[in-house]
Amino acid sequence: MRKTDHLGGITAFVTTAQLGSFTAAAERLGLTKSAVGKSVSRLEDRLGLKLFQRSTRRLSLTPDGERFLNSCQNAIDILEQAEAELTSHICQPAGRLRVDLPAAFGRQRILPVLLQITRNYPELALTVTFSERFVDLIEEGIDLVIRIGELADSSGLVARRLTTQKLVICASPDYLLYHGTPVTADALSEHQCVVGFRRNQPISWLLKDAEGEITRFIPPATHEFADGDAMLTATLAGCGLSQLPIWLVGDYLASGELQEVLPGHSGGEMPISALWPKSRQLLPKIRYVVDTLVQAAEDGALD
Repeated sequence: MRKTDHLGGITAFVTTAQLGSFTAAAERLGLTKSAVGKSVSRLEDRLGLKLFQRSTRRLSLTPDGERFLNSCQNAIDILEQAEAELTSHICQPAGRLRVDLPAAFGRQRILPVLLQITRNYPELALTVTFSERFVDLIEEGIDLVIRIGELADSSGLVARRLTTQKLVICASPDYLLYHGTPVTADALSEHQCVVGFRRNQPISWLLKDAEGEITRFIPPATHEFADGDAMLTATLAGCGLSQLPIWLVGDYLASGELQEVLPGHSGGEMPISALWPKSRQLLPKIRYVVDTLVQAAEDGALD
């Protein structure tokens, strides 16, 4: 058997173990489910060991499989480090970069920067997804994510602050005409509110008190949207009050299509960060993109 067959079997095994199914591994590797299963079976035959416990309902690692997966992952780390060291002198980004972005901010602010990079460096290929949820970069094969908000658990990751998102509570003039304008934070509870949606996680607004301290307020969730553009559309349509970032609503505030509510008290701030897997040396394509995003933030392009 050729050595490349050995490596193919190891790749199929590690991918299947990480994703928990032959189907998911096949989609990741661009193979058929049958081809992945056969590749793992040949590896088991060569080792003389069972790496997976198979049943109709689930796929789980055997104790031998867990030990072998740990060894394989250590070997992959060494290979990735060798690649990073070999290509560290390359200034031009190349290869495929997998990026996950928050929906509205990603499309409006980050994606244009990424597309400009690919125009300057056509050897760089992008795979871009949009989500607001936590993603496991290692398990899902993602090189770089952009996230808004405090980072609850970034163990195993490197984080770089890009900029700060400034927030404002606002509403359409029609909504305020019919429902009145709240003059205290307590009055917000009496209004319809347009909020973001996070599964099993209440959304809070950031309010400043008279001393400038930030407090959290959980608004009535009259309408929930998992996308900032949809929240903006609903707010413009007069569906309620919403706390939205200045970069998203600034033009509408200037034109009068939206009006700020509780000026001086409605504005909180949230960090915007780039995160990537922790390694001993940063891959050149990730380093270049992060450095470019940091420069874009300093130039005000992300505000």
